[in-house]
Amino acid sequence: MLLAGSAAALLPLPTKSRAEDIIRIATLASGTVAWEIDTILHHGLDRKFGFTLSVVPVAGKQSADVMLAAGACDVIVTDWIWVSRQRQQGADYTFIPYSKQIGALLIKPNSSIKTLADLKGKKIGVAGGPTDKSWILIRSFAKKTMAIDLEKDSEAVFAAPRLLNEEFERDHIDAIMTYWQFSYPLKAKGARELIALSDVAKTLGLDPDTPLLGYVFSERLAKTHSGIATKLARASQAAKLILAKDEAEWIRLRPLMNVETDQDFEALKAGFRAGIPAATMPNKVAAERLLQALSESGDTHLRGENATLASGTFAEF
Repeated sequence: MLLAGSAAALLPLPTKSRAEDIIRIATLASGTVAWEIDTILHHGLDRKFGFTLSVVPVAGKQSADVMLAAGACDVIVTDWIWVSRQRQQGADYTFIPYSKQIGALLIKPNSSIKTLADLKGKKIGVAGGPTDKSWILIRSFAKKTMAIDLEKDSEAVFAAPRLLNEEFERDHIDAIMTYWQFSYPLKAKGARELIALSDVAKTLGLDPDTPLLGYVFSERLAKTHSGIATKLARASQAAKLILAKDEAEWIRLRPLMNVETDQDFEALKAGFRAGIPAATMPNKVAAERLLQALSESGDTHLRGENATLASGTFAEF
């Protein structure tokens, strides 16, 4: 299955959007998804591929989840593990890739913490709440490799990423598990990764090049908006092609990125580009291995009670 990864896939005849092809996406106004959405809208890529994209601002992931469930939006960006669990519970959500970037677990440059075992009794700031995928992956890794339950053996502090960055710099927390874009300013000031999440992913059976994050919508939407999965995937890939190569596009986007220094700007640009996934769907075998690893560690927060990837988690084209 091809997701607009080739020139041929990106060059259909332009089509006009119909009124019923308005697609509402709920997302943070200044998050990394907003950069891609802004690129889609600025270049009219939604209309080029036959739909109209409408942005519904939200305060956070949980707000987006609620809006999707309530029908107040049509699309959100989240991980396919969440999608699989929701399908196990009767939902009809499905997924197309957005990014393979994941978070980072950081400590201070002079910290005495050397391994995950040293986090016992420490305060760990976690962005995204207790079901944040990176936090769950780290916890599962710690259980699998060190028999440590970070949920019980450490104190997790859940808060917005900007607030956690401030608390980390004030030494109010010992480590921080945050989104990749919020890790760059801390790294620029000397913070270092305790463990690379790419290594965590490999240990848990997931190819680090597998995109965890994606655009999520209901199959009902796909039925009422013919071909919307393909159209949205093509618009996303077309925007990524621009962001992968066009320096002028990033200069245009810079005011949206909330960066104070050229160093942060370049780091965020490089980070986004590094997260661009291949134009294919995630490998189902690797996905099953990850869910099995979560099952073995006892983590049901994301995967649910069933360690099997729910049928239909990845969109059919």
